[in-house]
Amino acid sequence: MLWTIFVVLVVLWLLGLISGHVIGGYIHVLLVIAIVVVLIRIIQGRKILK
Repeated sequence: MLWTIFVVLVVLWLLGLISGHVIGGYIHVLLVIAIVVVLIRIIQGRKILK
């Protein structure tokens, strides 16, 4: 589930870079949040992929 959200955010972030700065900035913030969540799960030792 988390991996799916991460992939979707990466795709939306890339689209935001192409489409414009306003949408890209918002997507960039969401991407950073997703990366932080993934790193926290890795540090805690939880599996990301099922």
